[in-house]
Amino acid sequence: MLEELRISHLGVIESSTLELGPGLTVITGETGAGKTMVVTALGLLLGGRGDSGAVRSGARQARVEGVVASGSLPGFREAVEESGGEVEDGQVVLARNVAAQGRSRAWVGGAAVPVTTLAEVAEPLVAVHGQSDQHRLLRPGAQRASLDRFGGDPLAATAATYAEAWAELVATERTLVEVVGSARERAREADQLRFGLGEVEAVDPRPGEDAELAAEETRLGFADTLRTAAETAREALSSEDGAVDAMATTSAARQALEGVRDHDAAAGELADRLAELGHLLVDVAGDVASYAASLDTDPARLAAVSERRAALTALTRKYGETIDEVLAWAQDGAKRLLDLEDTDGRISELEERRDRLRAELGRLASTLSAQRTEAARRLGTAVSDELTSLAMPHATVTIAVRQQETPAPETPAGPQLLVDGRWLRASVHGVDDVEFLLAANSGADARPLHKGASGGELSRVMLALEVSLAETGSVPTFVFDEVDAGVGGKAAIEVGRRLAALARTSQVLVVTHLPQVAAYADRHVVVHKSSDGSVTTSGLVSLAEEDRERELSRMLAGIDDSDTARAHARELLETAAPERACLPEGRRRG
Repeated sequence: MLEELRISHLGVIESSTLELGPGLTVITGETGAGKTMVVTALGLLLGGRGDSGAVRSGARQARVEGVVASGSLPGFREAVEESGGEVEDGQVVLARNVAAQGRSRAWVGGAAVPVTTLAEVAEPLVAVHGQSDQHRLLRPGAQRASLDRFGGDPLAATAATYAEAWAELVATERTLVEVVGSARERAREADQLRFGLGEVEAVDPRPGEDAELAAEETRLGFADTLRTAAETAREALSSEDGAVDAMATTSAARQALEGVRDHDAAAGELADRLAELGHLLVDVAGDVASYAASLDTDPARLAAVSERRAALTALTRKYGETIDEVLAWAQDGAKRLLDLEDTDGRISELEERRDRLRAELGRLASTLSAQRTEAARRLGTAVSDELTSLAMPHATVTIAVRQQETPAPETPAGPQLLVDGRWLRASVHGVDDVEFLLAANSGADARPLHKGASGGELSRVMLALEVSLAETGSVPTFVFDEVDAGVGGKAAIEVGRRLAALARTSQVLVVTHLPQVAAYADRHVVVHKSSDGSVTTSGLVSLAEEDRERELSRMLAGIDDSDTARAHARELLETAAPERACLPEGRRRG
């Protein structure tokens, strides 16, 4: 529930705070005072389009803040926290800035968020209805949505299951078309994969084989050079011709130091280290001799290695930088080939899934139509009863649930379903076209709302619909912006009474010019306009109970302090008092 609305520099409103509560709150004021700015502010909080032209002249930006009590709103706290905001003391502050020049900004629970996120969080909180919403009510989609709301959880569950199955059907049929349409391309790809895999299989490479052969080929190609270097190294370490070598030199150095070991311990340590070096030189000399002996020139092996490397290089030119990459390509290619070779099986599988989904959707669509038909009967009766209370005693609303038949297709595909033996046009919402029909008078033919209802009648139909839907608990707050336009006299009193009835279960905010409606308010707010000759400013003032009579008399007569109007205003307040008194304890407030 909205507890407070703060508006700064929006239109003619410089800075105002509107305290809200449960029950019915009405907003009145002279024409041009800025009553609709309150609705505009709520629209901004709901993520509506920010118009820089709405920023007050001379201000850098307009700002709207709404304080929302989160306690009784299922899922609201989670939505706030998912957006990065915080709930403090059971309250959340929603905010929106609209710059005179530049982009608008939004906040949820103190966290800066995109405007789309603000809209997602705030949209379930408030339903705003204005005269433009009467046109929304004329749209088939809006009428179907209203009927589905009234149908409750069973209908919603069927609709959700149907929508999920429909989405799966659409995806399945799209994939089926792609698989069938790409059969030639898939066959071509399979042939290319078979050829490539055959080449790899014929060579049969081992992991890392290319690097191993490259090293062996280099060694075989330089065998003579390597042998000469190894023999030269062996001769330097241990000469077979009696020449001075490293081992003899090291031995002479050790013996020289051994001779003076008794005179200095440091000389002895150096002699020991030279002894260790002599042992290492013996080992290295042996290894070098073995290495030289192993280096035999083998032209046949060199030719075989070169030939094998050429075969591996042919693979790496096509399928990977290294043999390891070639083997990875072959592994993936084999899996892909299995998929490509199973095209017929894939098509059969998709066709079976399509047929199963279509059969399931046919059953679900039949159930959904039956549920909507029953809900349409009950909602039509409820709205008609409400219209009787809104001074339209002879009006009847009926809700038609129809289907559109289509020719039987050669192959089931596209937006049509077989339902109870009939091929019907279908969509994600089912196979039903929902239309609200109004017979405004006894004996009159029921006609679509856009053909059979005046502006005032549409206002009452919409109010009757919202009262009928109130028990669904779809939104906690309703806002009506002069939906009583075109209504007067007794009908206006009944509109006020029904708004008061709606306010028993929901928070209701009404911008009105009718005193008959304002008399039923639990809270009356007046938009006052002042001007210094160059700048016009409006502010919001909550009226005390004793001041309401004066405001109602102004609305009735258009002049202040008319005794006749004051008497009429008192009469309206007295008439409305019983309706206000029957509100739950704690919900009344003057």
